[in-house]
Amino acid sequence: MAAKTDVTDRLKDATSLPLIVAPLFLNSVPELVLASVKEGIVGSIPAFGQYTTQGYDEWLTEIDSGIAQMKSANPAAKIAPYAANLIFNKNPRIDADLDVVIKHRVPIVMASAEASREQIEKIHAYGGIVLHDVANLDEAKRAIDAGADGLIAITAGGGGQGSTMNPFVFVNELRRIFDGPIALAGGLATGRDIAAAESIGADFAIMGTRFLATKESRADPAYKQMIVDSNASDIIYTSAFTAQPANFLKDSMTKEGFDAEKIRKDGTAAPRIVPPPGEKSKAWKHVWAAGQTVSHINDIPSVAELATRLKREYAAAKREIAVKLGLVPAHQAKPKPPKFG
Repeated sequence: MAAKTDVTDRLKDATSLPLIVAPLFLNSVPELVLASVKEGIVGSIPAFGQYTTQGYDEWLTEIDSGIAQMKSANPAAKIAPYAANLIFNKNPRIDADLDVVIKHRVPIVMASAEASREQIEKIHAYGGIVLHDVANLDEAKRAIDAGADGLIAITAGGGGQGSTMNPFVFVNELRRIFDGPIALAGGLATGRDIAAAESIGADFAIMGTRFLATKESRADPAYKQMIVDSNASDIIYTSAFTAQPANFLKDSMTKEGFDAEKIRKDGTAAPRIVPPPGEKSKAWKHVWAAGQTVSHINDIPSVAELATRLKREYAAAKREIAVKLGLVPAHQAKPKPPKFG
């Protein structure tokens, strides 16, 4: 097994921007993944985006075929690798889903809910890379012990299930015990945010909410527009709708008849709201997850348009940081970068 720092270099070399698109549960589709990798950004596809393993197999086939066509049409282009997101613990589908991922030799596996050493070794056997979700230091230690190649640091402010960890604190904690790739998730939506993630010790940024509001995501048009229309204060962190506390749009609760302010007040102590009959485990289909980055999202672009913007912002932010740190004389700096968003 290669050194963890070698894994970081491999991933950096394979991408045009140190960015991973988060698995967006019911809203990620092959179209979104293919649009992302075409721009040199890691796209991800969650197994639970399909209701059956067979459906997931078909999705991976579609993605593999699309990437092959891209490479054939433009051999010189930098097509990023893609990732499969698997939930490992208490998942009756995991053996079948993992077999499908192995069959397709998916380059990156984003592991959730504590993958075992045996499961990770199966991915390593075909050359795959495992990036493991962690929300605290104990989870990180278990992921490292199981053989994960990289860590996804789940911090405050992200859409869906997250944590209350401060990103500065958490990345510093992780860096004391791990020298491999760290991807920072939670509250990131601009190219400046990507540069900021790197500046505190992460290697990659993960964005979810920003890519929900793109033309290629499968999110309901009203969902996308609510993201555009919302501010950070419209996000409520609660355990009312999922097994673990998560961030949701206040207005999506209200439209379903829930008392959003009571849910906000109850927070992580809120009792679980049972989905309507016939809608078991589909609460997010009606009450929409989103992160605090809604404050930075003002449009619904294509992935190509968004990627161009993020790359421009990222380059401008690096120049600005270099000037502020005195690494580049101010007179050599380019004009002030455009507004973000």
